[in-house]
Amino acid sequence: MAVYADAGWQNREPWRQREAGLQTLTSHDPLAVAVTEAIRAGDLPGLRQLLAGHPGLATARITEQGEDGKGTRGLLHIATDWPGHFPRGPEVVAALVAAGADPRARFIGAHAETPLHWAASSNDVPVLDALIAAGADIEAPGAVIGGGTPLADARGFGQWRAAHRLVEHGARVTLQDAATLGLLDRVRACVEADEPPSPDEITSAFWGACHGGHLPTAQYLHQRGADPDWCGYDGMTPLDIARAQDADDVVRWLRDLGARAAPGA
Repeated sequence: MAVYADAGWQNREPWRQREAGLQTLTSHDPLAVAVTEAIRAGDLPGLRQLLAGHPGLATARITEQGEDGKGTRGLLHIATDWPGHFPRGPEVVAALVAAGADPRARFIGAHAETPLHWAASSNDVPVLDALIAAGADIEAPGAVIGGGTPLADARGFGQWRAAHRLVEHGARVTLQDAATLGLLDRVRACVEADEPPSPDEITSAFWGACHGGHLPTAQYLHQRGADPDWCGYDGMTPLDIARAQDADDVVRWLRDLGARAAPGA
């Protein structure tokens, strides 16, 4: 266990004066550095020592001024930051929530993602489960993927285990989600509803099915009029994204259709 009490900064007057109403720290603040290290190391004794010694720390915000990740976040964001999968992650989440951290807190900056968005984006299913158990909002908007929910992030970034786990937890599933995850029954129900999706939505869902590597879903959406050469994220066609995902059966089928790669791909 790291002994943060002996780090030298604990007895400095500025920190002592603000502890009753601790709100915001810079990422270079020694206290922010110490709590970040404890969280990422899974050092529960050290983390609990810091939380007990600094009332209000659990609800503090940490501000990063650099261009990489510029913005303000809570400690649960630190626990779920990329690449995730930190040691004892669920226990760290539980300790922070028990001390007062808000599982619904939002990043303040270029987006408004919650810790659940971040856990979904890194495929950290145990931490995702812990956050939901602690009261995280599974339908929180604000994702970097179209301002959507944690499921939008998991689906968009190809974090399939997290995406399916969110569905198991009851997350609302859009046509795009269902197609990308290969949930063909849900795709059929949406496409064949009284108010069916637009041709553009069907084509986008088709692209998602190719991204997810789900041949039956892609074939169904193609039968419903999807454009096999539409360029989606990063200018990639369905063939490009299927190749990027090593979805060999989808790639073969698309080539048999005469589907094209993007120019220069």
